[in-house]
Parts: sequence; structure tokens; C-alpha cells
Amino acid sequence: MIEHLTTLSRMFLRTCERYPKQDLLLAKRDSLYRPIATAEFKNRVRELSLGLGELGLKPGDKVVILSENRPEWIMTDFAVLCAGGVSVPIYTSLLPEQIAYIIADAEAKIVVCSNRELWLKVETVRGRLPSLAHVVMIEEEEPEGVWGFAEVAARGRRKADANPEMFERAAEAVRPGDLASIIYTSGTTGTPRGVMLSHANFCSNIESLAASIDFNHTDTALSFLPLSHVLERTGTFFLLAVGASIAYAERVETMSENIYEVKPTIVIGVPRFFEKIYAKVMDNVLASSALKRRIFFWAVKVGKDWANRTVDGRPIPRRLKAARGLARRLVYRKIVNRTGGRVRYFICGGAPLSKDLAEFFFAMGLFILPGYGLTETAPVLTANLLGRYRFGTVGKTLPNVDLRIEPDGEILARGPNIMVGYYKNEAETKAVLQDGWLSTGDIGFLDGDGFLTITDRKKDLIVTSGGKNVAPQPIEMLLQANPYIQSAVVVGAARKFISALIVPDFEKLEGYARANAIPFQNRSELCRREEIIAFLLAEVQRSTPKLASYERVKKIAVLERDFELEAGEITPTLKIRRTIVEEKYKPLIDALYAEP
Repeated sequence: MIEHLTTLSRMFLRTCERYPKQDLLLAKRDSLYRPIATAEFKNRVRELSLGLGELGLKPGDKVVILSENRPEWIMTDFAVLCAGGVSVPIYTSLLPEQIAYIIADAEAKIVVCSNRELWLKVETVRGRLPSLAHVVMIEEEEPEGVWGFAEVAARGRRKADANPEMFERAAEAVRPGDLASIIYTSGTTGTPRGVMLSHANFCSNIESLAASIDFNHTDTALSFLPLSHVLERTGTFFLLAVGASIAYAERVETMSENIYEVKPTIVIGVPRFFEKIYAKVMDNVLASSALKRRIFFWAVKVGKDWANRTVDGRPIPRRLKAARGLARRLVYRKIVNRTGGRVRYFICGGAPLSKDLAEFFFAMGLFILPGYGLTETAPVLTANLLGRYRFGTVGKTLPNVDLRIEPDGEILARGPNIMVGYYKNEAETKAVLQDGWLSTGDIGFLDGDGFLTITDRKKDLIVTSGGKNVAPQPIEMLLQANPYIQSAVVVGAARKFISALIVPDFEKLEGYARANAIPFQNRSELCRREEIIAFLLAEVQRSTPKLASYERVKKIAVLERDFELEAGEITPTLKIRRTIVEEKYKPLIDALYAEP
């Protein structure tokens, strides 16, 4: 538990005073993780905050942060927040046109970017950004007309020397209702909307999390989800509020190396992260001897039996305890060690986690706590917790959060973490916020014990020509758990049956083709071969044995490439833009339903 928090700026000052550590932050430099002490963190935030003030930053001004995860990201965030400014995070993967839209719509005065590549994205559109006064670059030799990060901090240092209490006064002057951040939702349809979140919104969510999950000053987290993602951002605030250390992964591709180096106790991820770990484990198992495979699947069965009994609060028989001890030595320990061997909790959000995956990791002794929320809710609404857990759900509501289910199944939420509104968009704000209740756009249900299950997005529900309602997301999760399937999009609105667009895992599929003497010259030919289509359809059906007949995928189209951000087919958070995908692949989809 932590005492009542009012603003993020006061939370920052409190953390710096209460948790003097040598390794509050860690970042990899010259092949080693280097610590940043609490005192250094505070000094750098102070200097940067005052330095940005020297560039003209005033309370209420917007500052864009365009950078990969690194200590300077969160230093910039707190520097802006403690000056009374408003942070506007942008995904580094966005195109210049998308970046230009956000900077212009937010009327940002300053952009802080990490390197020349990201600066060029801003520079190519700068002529259309009248509000933008300054660009600051974190690393490399800055181009002419661009401020260096160290140069801005140096100006702030001189200001701090002349006015020692200026920074703390500004931080204390921030009020709970002041705007802290505008986060532009990537959106699966339409133009991005700027979600306005106040200091009070974030602080209420931090307090609710602290009352529910026992993060503390002895923990170390590995940060790899983009800090522009609200889950990672609030997670960072929560970790720092309780004095936990945060290490930054170099990039997503080095996660397996970094997690072993850092040996974290906390990792925040999304379902796709856990799907990839599972796929890698299964690849190794299936490539092993028949004896090792039998031992593995026995261990999984033992672990799932233990997991379900534990979650249900049922007693664990002595024989099961003994079997689990043996399974831990033979199987679980090897998998746990690949995560560094110290993980207490994996936190999962961003999308529903499949029941099978949650059970599998729980069986191994790796506890994933799936939760649910939106950018508009700062973000957490519900969470599974040890001692209050149910597989296949996203848990119960956090303290101070209320949920209700509308007659059509839509989830409504109310609480102090609900956004102020959409920036400069009163009509859309009124459309989703009425009498304090936020329409989430998600469909779900609460069971008798208050556990929430998400079934799909309201706008994504497929209604077949026979009038059956089909939720595509749960089906897609099942398909993507198959080792031969990289991505899947379920289609079938106003059609007789359900079909799917399948992106295969080409490395595995090519291996299958060679092993079965199926000739191909390239991926295009591979995707067109009838034997491959028949094989993948059989894998689809094998992955979905428990679906109702009207939910079963009857036909598939195999795509030559994965869905791409640049093509507008996915969002920066990897959500499918269904309208665009279905329009782009309409000829392929139509062919699936052509009468013979």
C-alpha cells in the first residue's frame, strides 16, 4: 500500500526522497547494464525540466516524446510533468504523415526525439507544424537548429544553481486535475483521437494497483513494451511509486538475451509476447526425442492439474505435490531459467490472453496476471491476482472501479481513472462518456463471482447470413497459438460460413514442405500449392475443436506476407484494422465464397 497520491510530480519527489538506490534505472551501454542512481535520476530530471523551461516550456504546453524505451524517455516525461507541461508520446514506428498529424493536432511546442532517424521523420514535415518551436535530440551530434539533450540540461543546471528551489516549487504547484498527457489512440478505424489523462487519472490507477499487487522496492522490472503504450507508462509510474528498479531492454529482438542478463522479477507484456515464448518451447519439445516429449507432456498435465486446483482453492493431494516436484526438476526449471529464474509476475494486457496459455505458464510456475483496460481508463480496470484468479478471464475490478454490462453485452466503466475526454473533440467525448460512464466498445460478461470475460470488440462482431453472431478475436487467438500460423484474420460478415486469412510461419512451413517433398520456388508458389492450403486448413481445424459449428473456419486464404503498419493494416499496438484488411483482400475473400 502507498499513501494517497495527488499528482505525478509529487509522486516523483516522494520516490526520490524515499528510495535512495544505486540502481533505480538500468540501461545497457558498451555491452553491460549500467545503473543510474536515484540521486542522478532526480538531478537529470531537474536539469532537463528547467532547461526545457529556458526553451519556453510553460504549464499546459505540450511536449512530444518520440523515442524508443530508455532512461531519457522517462526523464523527459517527468521533466515535462514537473514543469506543469503535458507529455504527448508517439510510437517510433509511425510514418512522418502520422507523426505530423499528432504534433499539429496537439499543438506541441517541443519535440524530444532520440536519434537522427526519428528527427528526419519530423524534419520532413516540419514546414506544416507552425506550433513546433524546438526539437531536442537525445543522442548523436545534433543537426543545425536542433538542441542537444545535454545542452538543454546544461542550461537547466545553470538555472538550478541560480534558483535552487525553483524545480521543487514548480512540481508542487501542479494540481490533480491538471492535464498530464495526451495519448493518441492508434485506433482500428478512422483518425487517431487524443485521449486526455489528468494527474488524478494516473494517480488513482497507481493507488488501485498498489492496493492489489505487491510490487515493492526489492523488485526489478524489464521494460520492453513501448512507453508510448499506456500500459507500460502506467506500469512505470507504479514501479517507481513503490521504489522498484527498471531495466530497459535494448529492443524487442534482444528480449531473450536481456531477460537473462537482468533476471527481472516483473515483466509487463502483451499476449503476442507469451505466444512467442510458448511457440519456441514447443518447437524445442517437438524436435526432441520421443522420451523427452512424453516427459514434457506428462509434466504439463501435472502442472495444469496443480494450477487448476490452486486457483480453485482445492487441496493438493500428496501424490500431486510429489509429481509436481519431479516435473519441476525435469521440465519447469529449464523453462523458468530462460526468463532469468526470478520472475514473480508477468503482467499481461493490451488484448485477452487465451485460457490455454495462461494455464500452461501457471503450470510451469510462471504466473501471468491478465488484466483489462483502455487508454481512456489510464488504463487498468480489472486484473487477475494470486488468490483471486480465474483462467480465461481478465479478473475482477480494481478498487474504485465500477463496471456494468449493457443489454447488448457492451462493457461500461466508471471511476476516477476515466479520461477527461478526447482532445478538441467534444462530439466523440459525449458519444462515449455519459453520466460518468465510459462506453468501452468491448463486449463481455461478468460471472457470478465478478470475474470479467472479454469476448470481442463490439464493432468487430461478425453476423453471418444465417444470423449467427461470431466473435473473431477468440478464434484468432486459437489459430495464432498454432506453430504453423503467424497471424490470422477471421472473416464472414453476411456470408454463409466463417473463413480466415492466414499468414503462415514461413520458416516452419518451408520445413514442412521440404520434409514432405512438396516443391516450391518461392513463398508465392508455396502459398498457392493445394497440399499446403489443405495442410494449413487441417491445422486450423485441429486448433479449434471445441468451437460451435457456425464458428468453425471452413475455408482459408494463405497470404504471402504478414500484415504491416506501413500498409495501414495494423496499428502500432499490432491490432488488426479489419476494414482495411477486408477491403485490401476482397478479391481473395470473394473467391472463398464463390459458388463452384
